[in-house]
Amino acid sequence: MRINAFADVCLRTLMLLGARAGEQLTSREISERIGVPYNHVSKAVLELRRRGALEVARGRSGGARITAAGLALNVGGLLRALDGHQDPVECIAVDGTTCPLLAGCQLRTALQQAREAFYATLDGITIDSLTGHPSLARLPFPRLPG
Repeated sequence: MRINAFADVCLRTLMLLGARAGEQLTSREISERIGVPYNHVSKAVLELRRRGALEVARGRSGGARITAAGLALNVGGLLRALDGHQDPVECIAVDGTTCPLLAGCQLRTALQQAREAFYATLDGITIDSLTGHPSLARLPFPRLPG
């Protein structure tokens, strides 16, 4: 399974701030440390604040820090919420025509079940459990492709 780029940025942001619990970082600092464009990080910070995972202070000494609720977030639930619930396969073409196999297709259902199993595996993993390794606080994150 593959997560969308926005969910990836949200997870990277939470992991970075979780590894530095109590520390406040600006969106620009987060962007530089996780190797993601500033605009993407800003959108992720706003969404995570809306979900109660981050506290955000504005102004000269502003920044974001992870909340207790953010550390307790389960990864599966967060990914489900950020997924957008797109079908795993395209059954309808851009021009509006549908796949001729749609009526009896079992693939779509099987892939939806596989996606749910993927999320269910991540339901038992919290952000806090992903941030315990000391190197996470020191090492830069890999850059997103493209």
